[in-house]
Amino acid sequence: MNEEHTETEPRFRIRARYTDTTVTVYQAYRPGIGRPAARTGRFPSAWKRDRMTWIKPSFLWMMYRCGWGAKEGQETVLAVDITREGFEWALRHACLSHYVPALHPDQAAWKRELARSPARVQWDPERDLHLAALPYRSLQLGLAGEAAARYADEWITGIEDVTPLATEIHALVRAGETERASGLLPEERPYPVPDEALAHLRA
Repeated sequence: MNEEHTETEPRFRIRARYTDTTVTVYQAYRPGIGRPAARTGRFPSAWKRDRMTWIKPSFLWMMYRCGWGAKEGQETVLAVDITREGFEWALRHACLSHYVPALHPDQAAWKRELARSPARVQWDPERDLHLAALPYRSLQLGLAGEAAARYADEWITGIEDVTPLATEIHALVRAGETERASGLLPEERPYPVPDEALAHLRA
């Protein structure tokens, strides 16, 4: 996102690459999981569906998390296309990953909600091309239990290995060619979720 828009960007907003039917989220895995997933369009048996899996609509936040694909165990960066229906199901069934007094009657009530929710949300600072924090937040969506199963078995429409793209953009950033690097970024637009659908998820 251009710096001139930073001041007008709301603190909490989902920004993503999406079509009429799908939304792209990012994950990073070791090659033993990431490469088969990209090849077949499905996660291999080594993928642990009983663990929480975090999906991220922000490409640059994923780059921050995986160090442009250089961190151990995160060398393969995946762009996962999932149905918008599934993505929005997860949002409706999500709970914030931390207690917010303005949103929860008390900490015990939040813990009960967290325990029964198959998805959880964190809002972390969005990142620029240099992976520095920006003053607005990016959505991280954690999927467990029913949500993780739906994700793996129902929502995915395609998986692409975008490690080469991450490597190319990183090389341009390191060379000081930020305009060219910016031109290669996936186009992420405000995702059209009704305000009320996020009301229980704004930290």
